[in-house]
Amino acid sequence: MWSVTRPLLQECTLACYRLLSAMTQAVPPILSITPSRALVDEKFQVLVENLPPGCPVTLHSLHHSEDKDDWEAYGHYVSDHRGVVSVTEDLSFGGTYTGKEPMGLLWSMRPVPGSREGLRLRKINVCTPMLVNISVHSGHEDFRDRTPLASALAERWYMAPGVKRIDINKQGVQGTLFIPPGPGPFPTLLDMWGGGVGLLEYRSALLASRGYVSFSLDYLRSEHLSADVEFKYFETAFNIIRNHPQVIPDRVGILGISLGSTVAFNLTAYSTIIKVNVPRCIVCISSNHYHPPGTTLKAGFKILSKHFHKAHFDENNYMSWRSFGLDLIADPSNNVEVGRINCPMLLVNGCDDQNWPTVETAEEVARLLREGGKEHLLSRLAYPGAGHLIEPPFSPHFRATKFIILNSKKKVILLWGGHTKAHSDAQEDSWRKILSFLQLHLYHSPSVKAKL
Repeated sequence: MWSVTRPLLQECTLACYRLLSAMTQAVPPILSITPSRALVDEKFQVLVENLPPGCPVTLHSLHHSEDKDDWEAYGHYVSDHRGVVSVTEDLSFGGTYTGKEPMGLLWSMRPVPGSREGLRLRKINVCTPMLVNISVHSGHEDFRDRTPLASALAERWYMAPGVKRIDINKQGVQGTLFIPPGPGPFPTLLDMWGGGVGLLEYRSALLASRGYVSFSLDYLRSEHLSADVEFKYFETAFNIIRNHPQVIPDRVGILGISLGSTVAFNLTAYSTIIKVNVPRCIVCISSNHYHPPGTTLKAGFKILSKHFHKAHFDENNYMSWRSFGLDLIADPSNNVEVGRINCPMLLVNGCDDQNWPTVETAEEVARLLREGGKEHLLSRLAYPGAGHLIEPPFSPHFRATKFIILNSKKKVILLWGGHTKAHSDAQEDSWRKILSFLQLHLYHSPSVKAKL
């Protein structure tokens, strides 16, 4: 649809290269990013000026991660009659994305050629920005071999100015607390990631930047001797944030992805300490309600590992748990009794999730709530073409990444699923709707509304 013939492109490139060589002596091209400093969920505008009209150029983004890996994205453009390329308004004719994609230089990022296999881009130090160098190069082919015509640096922050970061090691509970700027008190969230990733802080930092005290809980480091001890760990964590002086005690929610959603279901369904209407709401991304009664999370993983021989491997030898996950959740005795939950919940899942049967899990949760007369509590978001790792907007898509199995510490490459464009759209849309859901239930009236 957006094709440019090769001979014409080569002719235009040569002509433009001559013009650019002459122009750079007088009025060089200018590349600007507006705003150049922003939160990661905010859009920017990339503009190139002072190009020859009808000039083929490539916009290239490059990020050097804290894991020492390079990530890139690029789009091929042709300047308009004014010699301008606007990434917000103009079509990309090729590259890592096509069409009108204002944020394509971020969400379509992937490891540069020759990188290690199975990489995942994650911000480790949220007190510093993610730095992205954006440059413009003449032509569409072999652009990396050419000196940039112009470049600029974008700062992408998870933590807004004034957000406080506090290490928590209290009553045996570990994690990181983020508090928004201002006098407070604020609504709060207990934020939990999935298995195999350790303590990640960047989503909590972003939630605090949006007005929520957020506690990123470290819950897989400790060896809990029993399910009761482990359960009390989560109850203690919940009460620590609930009783914090900067928190509105009856405005507490829980957010979990993957294994973190299992904890959210379990805690909300069974805790006798957490009273009625607390938590005020839960958000479960790529939800999983598989948790055999009386087992710790690590013991549950050990049971899971006994089914690895039934795992599916794709053409790249990436491992998928989806097939045997269906067998496990088919037995109701293996699952959290989600019908016991009495607070509003939002389920977010990708329909191309290859890691776990999250679509079927969401259907089962809906059925159980409907049978209990609680269907009004449930809101659901399901995204065709999206995979398991649904992250904040404009994050790169990871179809498969390295994963360390709990207990055995075995390293595999897990297949998460998803297709880059559809997954990116899901991340942008779901984040907006997650924030709306939290605003409704943690800031506004306690009345329950569903069906976003």
